[in-house]
Amino acid sequence: MRHFLIQALLMLSAIPLIAGAVTQPDFGPNVLIFNPSMPAAAVQKQIDAVYAIQRRNEFGPERNAFLFAPGKYNVDIPVGFYTQVIGLGASPDDVQITGNVHADASAEHNNATTTFWRGAEGFSITPTTGAMQWAVSQAVPFRRMHVRGDMLLHQHNGWASGGWMSDSLIDGNVGSGPQQQWISRNSEWGSWTGANWNMVFVGVVNAPAGEWPAPPYTKITNTPIVREKPFLQIDAAGKYSVRVPSLRSNSAGITWRAGSTPGQSIPLSEFYVAKAGIDGADTINAQLGKGKNLLLTPGIYKLSKPIRVIRPNTVVLGLGFATLLPINGTAAMTTADVDGIILSGLFFDAGAQTSPVLLQVGPKESKGQHLENPICLHDVFFRVGGAAVGRTSINFEINSNNTIVDHTWIWRADHGSGVGWTSNTSANGLVVNGNRVTIYGLFVEHHQEFQVLWNGEGGRTYFYQSEIPYDPPDQASFTSAPGTHGWASYKVADSVTNHEAWGLGVYSVFRHPNVVLTRAIEVPRKPGVRFHSMITVCLDDKGEISNVIDDAGGPTSIHPRVTPRVTTFP
Repeated sequence: MRHFLIQALLMLSAIPLIAGAVTQPDFGPNVLIFNPSMPAAAVQKQIDAVYAIQRRNEFGPERNAFLFAPGKYNVDIPVGFYTQVIGLGASPDDVQITGNVHADASAEHNNATTTFWRGAEGFSITPTTGAMQWAVSQAVPFRRMHVRGDMLLHQHNGWASGGWMSDSLIDGNVGSGPQQQWISRNSEWGSWTGANWNMVFVGVVNAPAGEWPAPPYTKITNTPIVREKPFLQIDAAGKYSVRVPSLRSNSAGITWRAGSTPGQSIPLSEFYVAKAGIDGADTINAQLGKGKNLLLTPGIYKLSKPIRVIRPNTVVLGLGFATLLPINGTAAMTTADVDGIILSGLFFDAGAQTSPVLLQVGPKESKGQHLENPICLHDVFFRVGGAAVGRTSINFEINSNNTIVDHTWIWRADHGSGVGWTSNTSANGLVVNGNRVTIYGLFVEHHQEFQVLWNGEGGRTYFYQSEIPYDPPDQASFTSAPGTHGWASYKVADSVTNHEAWGLGVYSVFRHPNVVLTRAIEVPRKPGVRFHSMITVCLDDKGEISNVIDDAGGPTSIHPRVTPRVTTFP
């Protein structure tokens, strides 16, 4: 019944809301478009109706996006599961919200460690309490935001396991509190307070004072290469376009200091606007083959075959955690090995039949060089189990050279439906075969072999968070080689001669006795392979991680609490 109630409310909002605008795009019933001329009470009623469903809806099928046209609003926006709040201005300051925008703890006792899958992008917020609460964990993008006050990354000092911030300006203080880890990229603030295990700052203006390991801050002054995530925008005439930001090198701070973000705008007419339940893989592939870009509106797309992105410079943009679910044991999406493909805002959910891979970037043995126009991925999330039984061998495989990944969470579920060692099977979260692949914000958890297997040369990772699997039933089920217990979380292949990573945290929560992991990170001893700022933590009373990286660091312990740290290796 709840599904039909929310659909009815959303359909009422589908009428054009921009005064004097051209014909409103049909984004389907799961997108609410707000205009400042609407009464605040009417806006609030629709927001509250969505939150009533999404507040506790961790594994539900509903997906939603709120789009705010430029102007001023006075509302309270609680952001629930699978909900994306987006400002449609060229600059975040074009959409000004006074009141509250907040992500709250999903569990009791202010526990935000399961506050997943929600996002805020492209607007300014003036919190009437003086501080915006953003108590979140994984898969919660916070992009192109302006907070006119302070920001709290927790709820009343409760646990949290986040998180991601990029291209954002916070006028006051960011209080991280008990956040276990965090990555901030190309952002600015008045001040930052707090630290726990692993806090990484890349291209951040006014990064906090101090160095790893006390406090556990890892700072990289400039972001070596990145393109900000594309975003939907609307002009004064009511015409929609997708802004594709320019590629930046050696950058620090936000892109929109002088107004709009540098880049190019693609008219929405050059996108195929797909809707779940209506458009399948055949329809979408036909449109991509005709040269269209792709905008996936919120919903679950059940795919009988992969979506194939084959044309250079194709932009694929998902709204409201658009979810791609393969139903025949195939990949959900593959790309050609061509320049400039951009994939953003996509949620890959494994089906019951085992897929060889969920997302494959470039076919195996890709040879193209994309240095001047790299393939870019932003906010791509993966789930195996949790909503139902899901199975895959590899979640995310990168074969193309010069690929940039800007925030990903690759999760084999540790709770929910269809969860168990022989139920939601998944060998690897990420396999990198391409050369010169750069990743910012790499979160990979609970897979049954290597969480990350890096075979390509010249890889770079800025921030890594990983819990190894909870559920190996015994050591024999979790052994990678004779004399080696378990599978390292982050594995650099023995053949690799050049690789570097900064800010890595690997954690254990073994549920069965007598299961240990020999090493959290496993790398070849070569001059070009370098790691910085690493920590391991045992979060439960069973097992241990015996070393941080190769034979360095020593074991974790819960009684007494021992959290080994390694500053540099070798």
